[in-house]
Amino acid sequence: MANAVDKKNRESYLADLARMDGLNSPEWMRVLREGGAALFGETPFPHRKQEEWRFTNVSPIVQVPFRSLLDGAIAAPSKDEIAGHLYGEPEWNQLVFVDGRYSSELSSVVSGPDALQVGSLGAAIADDNEVVRKYLGQSGPQSNAFTSLNMAFLQDGAFIHVPDNLAMETPVHFLFVSTGADSLAAYPRNLFVVGPSSECTVLESYVGLTDTGPCLNNAVTEIVLEDNARMNRHKLVAEGAEGFHLATTSVLQGRDTSFNSFNITLSGKIVRNELDLTFNGEGSECDLNGLYLNDGDRLIDNALRVRHAAGKCHSRMAYKGVLSGTSKSVFAGKVAVDRGAQRTDSDQINSNLLLSDGATIDTKPQLEIFADDVKCTHGATVGAFPPELIFYFQSRGIDPTRAHGILTYGFAAEVVDAIKVGPLHDKLDAYVFDKYCPER
Repeated sequence: MANAVDKKNRESYLADLARMDGLNSPEWMRVLREGGAALFGETPFPHRKQEEWRFTNVSPIVQVPFRSLLDGAIAAPSKDEIAGHLYGEPEWNQLVFVDGRYSSELSSVVSGPDALQVGSLGAAIADDNEVVRKYLGQSGPQSNAFTSLNMAFLQDGAFIHVPDNLAMETPVHFLFVSTGADSLAAYPRNLFVVGPSSECTVLESYVGLTDTGPCLNNAVTEIVLEDNARMNRHKLVAEGAEGFHLATTSVLQGRDTSFNSFNITLSGKIVRNELDLTFNGEGSECDLNGLYLNDGDRLIDNALRVRHAAGKCHSRMAYKGVLSGTSKSVFAGKVAVDRGAQRTDSDQINSNLLLSDGATIDTKPQLEIFADDVKCTHGATVGAFPPELIFYFQSRGIDPTRAHGILTYGFAAEVVDAIKVGPLHDKLDAYVFDKYCPER
């Protein structure tokens, strides 16, 4: 029975895959797509009997006959409709993708050094770009049916190549807009390559313009940091009320590199953020920060894996969640230390604030260590504010509702305040404050 259901749910995807043969692409791109399609044919959709998906039920996604955009026709929103999701910084590169496809009309591209490449991955593929040909599909694991679908339907996404010895002075913002049209599935594929001794700051925003009808953002991001490179990455998920978001990010770090990440989830019916990071060179570090604000009956899942394949590296995970209503969240953080990866230093903490009796969190920090000279810690906290803390506010004339709001804002603001990109920090700070302290 399970096989019959699985086969039926694949029909809409298979029908669209059959049309992919007509796309005009370089031969190496066609080979990548065909490999993704073949793997999709052999791989079942994720299910709760699999350990890594045990707490995340994706049946509501699988059961929708999503349509894939192949002909390039999009229901383009107006500039006014997306203005609130941009940051109004004229010196920034701000590139807009609508249902997974680049929109030059809505984007603002600022000229930079000749060797710097910032733009559409689809255009880079069409130009047979050397960097894309070298790195695309090399670091992003096809770990499940959805990541295989992303490869099979790969057409467009964000692309950055920072050449050697260049420190970008301003952030790059990629805005991915879902219109919510006709059960549409988008497959953004992003490739960020930072050359030796270079540095950049990237913002990725995934937003839904409407709350009507289901839509799917099935995104894969590949990040490569060559020796002594540094990257600050900020990802914001604000899908519509019926929007599904499944994303996998793969990071490969060379020697003496630094990766600083903020993953903020504000809305979406089902959201799963996977991050798979590997240290391939000594002396590197990563700082992975997250905040998820969950309410209603939504599901937010964060799955992180850090592999210390080289010694003398430092990893840090610090994720916070605020849950209310009957919402459910999942956190799985795994740090693996290979044999020979001596002098590894790793910290991991997941803190959760429950604002209602119906909200639940399944949290599972993990360590897998095969070296003996390491310093690794992990932990998790789950609970509500203690009554005596609320009483303290009441004794100073602040009612319990207001006290809970102030304390909740303070809990979440610890993550927001660590963001160094001013316009993003200010917008998120105002959002969190208005959500939990509506009466100023």
